[in-house]
Amino acid sequence: MSTDYYEVLGVSRDASADEIKKAYRKKAMRLHPDVAGPGSEEAFKEVQEAYEVLQDPQKRAIFDRGGDPAHPGAGAGGFGDAGFSGGGFDFTNLVDAMFGGGSPFGGGGSQRGPRSRVRRGQDALVRLRLTLAEAAFGVTKPLDIDTAVVCPKCHGKGAQGDSEPVTCSTCDGAGEVITVQRSFLGDIRTTQPCPTCRGYGTVIPNPCPECSGEGRVRTSRTINVKIPAGVDDGNRIHLDSQGEVGPGGGPAGDLYVELSVAPHEVFRRDGTNLEMAIEVPMTAAALGTTVSVRTLEADREDFDEDQATVSVEIPAGTQSGARIVVEGRGIPRLRGGGRGDLGVALLVKTPTKLDSHQKELLREFAAARGETGADASVRTSGSKGVFSRLKEAFGG
Repeated sequence: MSTDYYEVLGVSRDASADEIKKAYRKKAMRLHPDVAGPGSEEAFKEVQEAYEVLQDPQKRAIFDRGGDPAHPGAGAGGFGDAGFSGGGFDFTNLVDAMFGGGSPFGGGGSQRGPRSRVRRGQDALVRLRLTLAEAAFGVTKPLDIDTAVVCPKCHGKGAQGDSEPVTCSTCDGAGEVITVQRSFLGDIRTTQPCPTCRGYGTVIPNPCPECSGEGRVRTSRTINVKIPAGVDDGNRIHLDSQGEVGPGGGPAGDLYVELSVAPHEVFRRDGTNLEMAIEVPMTAAALGTTVSVRTLEADREDFDEDQATVSVEIPAGTQSGARIVVEGRGIPRLRGGGRGDLGVALLVKTPTKLDSHQKELLREFAAARGETGADASVRTSGSKGVFSRLKEAFGG
């Protein structure tokens, strides 16, 4: 043996596998005939040969003991199946080393050897519609989902009855096959998944008739989803291992439940606050009164009569668009810490139908205030107008 592979790659004899791979990438890229020209084939082959020995722990051990794993026997010729043979090289090994074990084009990396039939299932996303009360106070709701579950007939095995998968005759269980192409460098060999077993290394001669060998079937099932109090539009509930069962009966993915909240006929949500509007008779607004206002608790199936309404005191002289705040009767905060407030916007209602007696009383009232005929005056208030107050009451 005359070649020192450590010297060829420019690494020490105690170099790690990563150091060997980095050194090989650097030299292979510099000496590749497409880069350095036709005269670099021999140097490129030597670098390739050095890497093939040193990256394999068994071959490296033989080399360190003074053997020559690249040329077993007395000039047996060629580098065996691992590297150059008959003037060619393994293109897959070159790509793996130069791009960190993965294809520079596929992005997912190459997987050498047979792949498992058992894989994790995909995550799933479903949407669930809630009422405002359900979102505010929390609820447990049944949810019907269409998903993949373990095949009840073969229990994920994929084979019918007592039959078992058998070794693929095309790839002899390797899960991959090698194709050879001629080039000016010699024979270029590439490794691809076996077309017969699709990379599994085994085939199922008697697939389960229920799942056709997949180990899973699609069906509908119902799960109960616990919704915490205070959720809002767009929030997601994460349910671990409630998604689709994987191929071969593999572990299930996760399920994400995206929530949407239906509009309410009375209340409008603003974060943790609720807003509503009520009409107040003109006389009540002028004289002041106390009214009973509905709360969101009235929408609960198990509502308490005492919580279904709240008393709101309307001070004398209240103007249309005024807002009264009832503390702690809004939406519970999602992570605890109490509740928001209930804002009550007041709309002063002017009567449209009056009998003769009512009209006379109003005329007397207007006369007493100097608001009749030519004595009536229209003034522009320096305070916020009714539209501004209403806009403010409903959060802009």
